[in-house]
Amino acid sequence: MKRILIVDDSFYMRTMLKNMLTDAGYEIVGEAPNGQTALELSRETKPDLITLDVILPDNTGLDVLKGIKAEQPDMKVIIVSAVGQEVIVNEALEYGALSYIVKPFSEEKVLEVVSQALKEE
Repeated sequence: MKRILIVDDSFYMRTMLKNMLTDAGYEIVGEAPNGQTALELSRETKPDLITLDVILPDNTGLDVLKGIKAEQPDMKVIIVSAVGQEVIVNEALEYGALSYIVKPFSEEKVLEVVSQALKEE
């Protein structure tokens, strides 16, 4: 079973993602409301995939992405954010995000992107 870490400052968003991913058969190994917790949990839980928000209370998602990639270069990360500016999307992809989903999103879109990302092993 593929293991996923969800990073989003919104409890509602984390719950929504957790429910759709759990229903699809994924295991949620942790939820992080901020960048610091995200980095700690990614080290501790070694998930197969991380969903990461760009706007976090203590850090930007792009900084967290760089931190995760510095420690775990092979970690698969998908950005899920309301911020859809092209410059941010491009930066995230340059820093190693596999994909970028803009909120609001459909369940089909999330599951398609997650399944695609996890196939590339």
